[in-house]
Parts: sequence; C-alpha cells; structure tokens
Amino acid sequence: MDQSKLLDICRALSNEKRLQILEWLKAPEKYFPPQGLHIPENDHFDKSVCVGSIQEKAGMSQSTVSHYLDMMQRAGLLESARYGKWTYYRRNEENIRQLADFIRKDL
Repeated sequence: MDQSKLLDICRALSNEKRLQILEWLKAPEKYFPPQGLHIPENDHFDKSVCVGSIQEKAGMSQSTVSHYLDMMQRAGLLESARYGKWTYYRRNEENIRQLADFIRKDL
C-alpha cells in the first residue's frame, strides 16, 4: 500500500461519524430497514444501503453525508452503485482486508 493511499484512508477514518457509518455498513441489517427496493431483481449489490437511509440514521444533512460517503469511497473503503436516482453504498471488504493486513504486517 502506498503512502498516499494510506493517508487518504486515515483522513477518511479520522471522523467519528464516518467511522460510525463504516460500522453500520458492516451489518446493515442490524442498523437499517430492509434495503434494495430500487435495485433490479437481476442485479445484486448485497449488503448495500441507500444514501437516504444513511442520512436519516446519521441525523445529518444530505450534503454532509454525501461528502462523507464520497470521501470514504475515494479512499477505497466503500463501493457504490446507482439505480435510477438512488445511490447505494456498501463496504469494500477486499480493500478493508488489505488495510488490516498492511497494518498487521507493515505498520
């Protein structure tokens, strides 16, 4: 993992609410109502949550939540998919595993 990528991740994780969102997305069925109403039947974006649900749970403005989600996505912590006018986010588990491996082995 290069230093620039690590710094982006650290910046994304340096906020309590962003950490909380990442935690919620680890077990979305525990923290959010059933999701996927806008996802076509033939498409699968498992364990994803609509931005509106994240915003409601966070109790913050839509623009702030969107900024947080974008920041976390650019850092590689989240993935997104758009269905019509709805955007869904989920954790990028592979990148999170790579980060954990890097911390365990190299940091």
